[in-house]
Amino acid sequence: MAIVKPFKGIRPPKELVEQVESRPYDVLDSEEARIEAGDNEKSLYHIIKPEINFEPGTSEYDPKVYDEAARQFQMFQDKGWLVQDDKEQYYIYAQTSCLPANGGKEKTQYGLVVGAYSGDYDSGVIKKHELTRRDKEEDRMKHIRVNNANIEPVFFAYPDNEVLDTLIMKYAKTEPEYDFVAPIDGFGHKLWIVSDDNDIKTITEEFAKMPALYIADGHHRSAAAALVGTEKAKDNPSHKGDEEYNYFMAVAFQASQLTVLDYNRVVKDLNGNTSEQFLEKLAQNFTVEKKGTEEYRPQKPHEFSLYLDGEWYSLNAKPCTFNENDPIGVLDVDISSRLILQDILNMGDLRSSQRIDFVGGLRGLGELKRRVDSGEMRAALTLYPVSMKQIMDIADSGNIMPPKATWFEPKLRSGLVIHKLS
Repeated sequence: MAIVKPFKGIRPPKELVEQVESRPYDVLDSEEARIEAGDNEKSLYHIIKPEINFEPGTSEYDPKVYDEAARQFQMFQDKGWLVQDDKEQYYIYAQTSCLPANGGKEKTQYGLVVGAYSGDYDSGVIKKHELTRRDKEEDRMKHIRVNNANIEPVFFAYPDNEVLDTLIMKYAKTEPEYDFVAPIDGFGHKLWIVSDDNDIKTITEEFAKMPALYIADGHHRSAAAALVGTEKAKDNPSHKGDEEYNYFMAVAFQASQLTVLDYNRVVKDLNGNTSEQFLEKLAQNFTVEKKGTEEYRPQKPHEFSLYLDGEWYSLNAKPCTFNENDPIGVLDVDISSRLILQDILNMGDLRSSQRIDFVGGLRGLGELKRRVDSGEMRAALTLYPVSMKQIMDIADSGNIMPPKATWFEPKLRSGLVIHKLS
């Protein structure tokens, strides 16, 4: 059963939240962070992208950059830009967006900010669906170590729960602690504080009934937090198991509320094939239909759209190309990887290939078209989005999804709550 606990969050005063909050560290590069931070000394980028405080070109992995993160984190606290709450409590975080995947209609999803138990990650109660890379784990571990804190949360999903939904909706009718619209994407963000002892008890008890929690986004942060917790336990001769370092910060959303967007591919070449040869080879495993110059998006699972030479095509996978009983083989990301990227284009390891790039669905089909029309890329492939049920089924089965399979939107804003490890 899942173990969570309330914690004394470190967060900005209400009047400073819009100056402090930021996008997550891994959705923008150093130069973009430098531009977004500008002359705002209170921007969280000074902690999560501290290389911006050095000369351009400074590696984000330079030891002095990690030291700078710790210096900035301490300074933010010394100056009162981040203040720790007096009581262990939970927080409710709401995101409001208008996404094409939701028909352009306004949608709000509500998450609970909790301290997740590292032991649940180690035992598999916290389930993952992606592989992690040791170098990225080590980067996040260094950041956690120097700050002795989880500066940014992990993004979890949990099975729908009527009791928690009722509790959350009770708070949603009240005045939030934070309420702002992010300047980059126009998404709305709200935060409520759950300090009532009975409500805290209810949240803890309801999570304890759940057989599993699911990592939606933040696999490296989860792995790093669990590893740091294990380190601290080994280094503490008086370790009891209830110390704060045994927990890491997560925002957990009901699975049915989450939106998974398409995660698309652009390729630099056709592996020596002409366009005609490429289309002929595709026709062996797909029903290929030309759609014209207007943008075309897949309408159902196992349908793909291809942009090539100024034309859009639909590609419908033939039934013989996948097994409905195979949780991995039935995924469109696996079908396209096997039959197009590997068999025809000979891409090899998609995680390291320099011949392919991945584009999140929030950027739209226009971004794919632009990159091909500019000559930067030779062709683009659009996939139908993975469902949350597929993600949870794969995690439950112990399988791992192919690379770059999921894109969750909206992303969590960073800096609303921080979790200290002691």
